[in-house]
Amino acid sequence: MEFEGKIIAILNKREGVAKSTGNPWCVQEFVIENHDQYPKKMCFEVFGEDKLSQFNIQMGEELKISFDIDCRQWNDRWFNSLRAWRVERVSDTQANNEMPEPQTISGATTAPTGMPSAEADDTSDLPF
Repeated sequence: MEFEGKIIAILNKREGVAKSTGNPWCVQEFVIENHDQYPKKMCFEVFGEDKLSQFNIQMGEELKISFDIDCRQWNDRWFNSLRAWRVERVSDTQANNEMPEPQTISGATTAPTGMPSAEADDTSDLPF
C-alpha cells in the first residue's frame, strides 16, 4: 500500500536486544498527513538502523511511503503496525500542483481539460 503526504511528527527511536537471538534492534515511528480536503494522518514505523539511515526522514518533507500492514496480539488485545519498506521524495511542485487551476483568458474562465464548459455548446436545445 502507499500513502503520500508531509511528515508532521517524528517520535523517539526505540532500541533493544532480541531475547531469542541476542541481536540489537531499533524502530522509529513517524506521522505523515496527506493533502486531501479532509486530511488524514498515519503513523508508520521504520524498523532497523540500516533502513533509518537509508530513508533519512526529516520533519516537513513531502514523501510517498510504501508500507505493509500487520497485526499482532498481546494480552488479549490486537495492535496494527504499518511498516515502511520504501520511501520516495516527492517534489514540491508535484505536491502543490495535483489539480490544475482554471486559466483565465481575456477575462473569461475556461474549464480544466476534460471538463465540459457551459458556454461551449450554444446550439444546445436544452431548456436550461
